[in-house]
Amino acid sequence: MKKVVKSALAVLATLSLAGCAQAPIGAPEGAANNVGDTFKIGYNLELTGAVAAYGSQEKMGADLAVKEINESGGINGKKIEVVSKDNKSDNAEAASVASSLVSNDKVVAAVGPATSGAAKATIPNMTQAGVPLITPSGSDDSLTLMKNGRLNEFAFRTIFQDSDQGRIISTYVTNNLKAQKVLIYYDNSSDYAKGIYSSFKKNFKGDIVDTVTFQSGDKDFQATLSKVKKLNYDAIVMPGYYNETGLITKQARELGITTPIIGGDGFASDTYVQLSGKKAATDVHYVAAFSPKAPASSKTEPFIKNFKKANNQEPSAFAALAYDAVYMIKEAAEKGKVEDSAQLAKELAQIKDFNGVTGVMTIDKNHNPIKSAVIVTLDNGVESKAEVVNPE
Repeated sequence: MKKVVKSALAVLATLSLAGCAQAPIGAPEGAANNVGDTFKIGYNLELTGAVAAYGSQEKMGADLAVKEINESGGINGKKIEVVSKDNKSDNAEAASVASSLVSNDKVVAAVGPATSGAAKATIPNMTQAGVPLITPSGSDDSLTLMKNGRLNEFAFRTIFQDSDQGRIISTYVTNNLKAQKVLIYYDNSSDYAKGIYSSFKKNFKGDIVDTVTFQSGDKDFQATLSKVKKLNYDAIVMPGYYNETGLITKQARELGITTPIIGGDGFASDTYVQLSGKKAATDVHYVAAFSPKAPASSKTEPFIKNFKKANNQEPSAFAALAYDAVYMIKEAAEKGKVEDSAQLAKELAQIKDFNGVTGVMTIDKNHNPIKSAVIVTLDNGVESKAEVVNPE
């Protein structure tokens, strides 16, 4: 681990703790769902649609946590009952699922959605009902703390923020890749990608030779890549999801662009390599919350073993983050001996030194986790290196 990258995360921890929020956006007086004979948790996940690779992994991770907890006696002596619903990778559907989970199914917490846009779409319904949601991978800064400084009282996450990723990428590009000039190629239809881009641009001290964009659903990037191939740069910074970034990587390498590519955790899916091709996925780097090659806590290796046994595959970062989300609910509920969803939200906000498989984390005043990150490097489509980046 390079010292300069560690220093960047030290700054993240300080900034995160230093944030000052205005009054929270809360639920109506008395709004909450009671814990019944079972401890009912809802899944609001992308099980089909454009980003099903994320939601499906998160369901597997959450399911494993539920199984382990129930086998060990449940939460406060009550078994977890799961109500799982597919939001179809659609923001409007995610909001509808949230309404159904809190109003019809009376869940006391929800895991998901996986993406920032879908998670934000659910917050009004979750808040109205007084039920907390934990998004494993929704990283948009404004998800928990809105742009006007108001805190979303019932929104939590186990992933770091987009602005964190932008700072980490900036430091890694400068000090590890030794890049003084970069090309930025980002998804301007995605709040996630725009957040990383904005933070990177703010923090990078080198030269941005050009900024080009794509949109979700694009397939052909030849024209743009042919144009930027002629420019002089040391790395390509590519915030976006695997659907497009995998194809861009493939087409860039086919055009002879061998420059290092670096992105956020939107790369963290086997589908990225399937789309890019193994050979093209070389000298590719991305921020991740988890890697089997870089255990972040004492619980990481047992989790990997149990996940592989249950699912016959390696866990992704998304599976690990959802696993941590369920165990975070357990810890909060048992510490506070909670009897309803509103009490659970208050206890989630007080979590300190939670030992998760993605690292030890503390929830700050803005409901964001202070935790470690990982920089993953791909060569020939396989992780060749993974480095844990710890806040100090």
